[in-house]
Amino acid sequence: MKLYYSPGACSLSVHIALHESGLAFEPVLASTKTHQLKDGTDYYTINPLGAVPLLELDDGTRLTEGPAIVQYIADLVPDKQLAPASGTLARAQLQSWLNFISTELHQGFSPLFNPATPADYKPVAINKLLSRLKWVDDELAGKSFLMGDAYSVADPYLFNVTNWARFVGLDISGFANIAALRERIAARPAVQAAMKQEGLIKPS
Repeated sequence: MKLYYSPGACSLSVHIALHESGLAFEPVLASTKTHQLKDGTDYYTINPLGAVPLLELDDGTRLTEGPAIVQYIADLVPDKQLAPASGTLARAQLQSWLNFISTELHQGFSPLFNPATPADYKPVAINKLLSRLKWVDDELAGKSFLMGDAYSVADPYLFNVTNWARFVGLDISGFANIAALRERIAARPAVQAAMKQEGLIKPS
């Protein structure tokens, strides 16, 4: 398999899931700034949307959208328990978290990265994003992970997205439960491996 990624982008959650899975894969840098691969290939010829992540399977099939990809990876290695079994209530709850992170948090950060966002709209976007993060923080009370005591592919997605706060000057230090979760996720070997591979942290 090949994972097309851009350092620190939402593809990081898939990168982490692949390391957690133990499956063999090749990481391929596809900068979302230049939209070119290292060999000069136009990334738009691989993904017409120019977005990451994209997972190319061994038979050439290409899968996009992080929440779908991480569930596919989890289902390839059920013994790793990265996601509840398909068809269960717990799986629907996992999907609920993935959808929430994607639509309310991931997309909530988008206007803050976009230089074309009107200055008078940014406070509105920030307030909405902070209200969603507060809700997540409240939901995490008494839990080790989003799903309770069990780590799942939703956790690195939340970790991935909340990493962006420092890049847009958003102070989320007051959300103690999110901070504790981020510490637990950051300490995982798979997370360390993915972040080192993307150049986000220095090799020890």
